Amino acid sequence: MSSPEYERRIASRFAGFDQDGNGYIDREDFSAAARALLAEFGTTARSDKGQALFIGAEAFWQGMAGIADRDGDQRITRDEFVGGAVKRLHDNPDRFAAIARPFLHAALAIADADGDGAVSVPEVGRVLRVLGVSPTVAEVAAAALDGDGDGRIAEDEIVSAFAQYFTVPE
Repeated sequence: MSSPEYERRIASRFAGFDQDGNGYIDREDFSAAARALLAEFGTTARSDKGQALFIGAEAFWQGMAGIADRDGDQRITRDEFVGGAVKRLHDNPDRFAAIARPFLHAALAIADADGDGAVSVPEVGRVLRVLGVSPTVAEVAAAALDGDGDGRIAEDEIVSAFAQYFTVPE
């Protein structure tokens, strides 16, 4: 893969985390994502699910900062993201999955209307759109996760795909 193509793909992954578009990822980006999900699904921040989502967002932020914030300023620049998060986690997507899992678990619990541990394809698409994925890409990605075609996606499938997306540039 050419270097410009690799850089473009990594930049798009960085932009997905940079919720406010200020050029770096920080704690507030993770909090903003949590607030947006709560609003989308009509869940209050003080509910058990809301609290779990904020706790998951903080854990995700702490994990990312621990891997990528080389200068310790509590912000991850694009260069730090590429050098830290992507390169360090490329060979170990399971580590990224472990960092992301508490947030994803809580987000999926909010989207799981019947509480059975699996989320419908449209609801996964909704979560992706709230997190900044374009509607077309969100729809295609959600459908692709439904490997058995039953219209439902389990948490492990989502966590694995999320980790692969952010750690494998191909």
